[in-house]
Amino acid sequence: MLYLIEGKLPPNLLEKYLAMLRKDDPRVVVGASIGEDAALIDMGDKLLVVHSDPITGAVKNIGWYAVHIVANDIATRGAKPRWFLPVVMLPPEWEDRVEEIFRDMRAAIDELDACIVGGHTEFTPGLNRPIISMTALGEVEKTKYVVTGNCRPGDDIILTKGVAIEGTSIIANELYEYLKDKIDEDVLRRARALSKQISVVKDALIAVESGEVHAMHDPTEGGVANGLLELALASGYGFIAYEKDVIVLPETEAILGCVGADLLTTISSGSLLIVSPPSSTTKIIEKLKSEGISAAKIGKIVEDSDTRIIVRKDGKEMKVSENVKEDLWRVLADILK
Repeated sequence: MLYLIEGKLPPNLLEKYLAMLRKDDPRVVVGASIGEDAALIDMGDKLLVVHSDPITGAVKNIGWYAVHIVANDIATRGAKPRWFLPVVMLPPEWEDRVEEIFRDMRAAIDELDACIVGGHTEFTPGLNRPIISMTALGEVEKTKYVVTGNCRPGDDIILTKGVAIEGTSIIANELYEYLKDKIDEDVLRRARALSKQISVVKDALIAVESGEVHAMHDPTEGGVANGLLELALASGYGFIAYEKDVIVLPETEAILGCVGADLLTTISSGSLLIVSPPSSTTKIIEKLKSEGISAAKIGKIVEDSDTRIIVRKDGKEMKVSENVKEDLWRVLADILK
């Protein structure tokens, strides 16, 4: 299986191309912008929340990932995901596995109490693995929506569940043959099952009901490091975060340690970054924990936009640049070459 080392466009390049596409529309409350998780469109009494994302790294459970990854970005707006449209592109030899993908999508949709309302499916010449691009829609009251770019200096940064949850599951599944003689069987089994924990819909909806939330962001490609950077870029501020305060699941520590992946720059769906004023931080964390969701304060938003730092466990400062490279691609390419 061939994996190319690719990833998101660097922010400066992306901004250049987004500028070519933007067009004024008074009904677009939030449009295409770096760091913003989903568009907001004025529909009268409510805002329509819209987001699209592809699944290109996972093969196993790809239908499950496709639903939950986009649902997460709807939820970061404070909205419940309701409607989904998948574009499923398959290698011609995958005819006997189509049912598996659709069964996984249905299971994920049922878990969210949502529905698939359209889309497209095809066998695509030249593909060596399936790709699903999913669009999700939801609704939110005009007074209750959340955006990525509303961080304020002095705000606390909360992280739920742990880092690199999605990356752990993808690596454990895609590199199972490589890992099975290196990792304890029970740990590997639990790591492979972490795909069932990539939803942050519950996390996000609990947060907005528990206290004042200034911003939320779903750290995906580039991990928590890139998620923090996107919060900073969207808001125009900086941050200081501390690796020692980040939750790390034992499965993640074992799997990523075995393949040499960086915990902070490996795809991290399953985690939610919540930015709140200090007066709400404890209430949000306690409510999340009461609902069985681990959470911890990992840093703060700061005024200086040049201060974008994660302090590693060894005390060294990781300066988060404008191009955080996703470590999953490097690991898959190195081991599968």
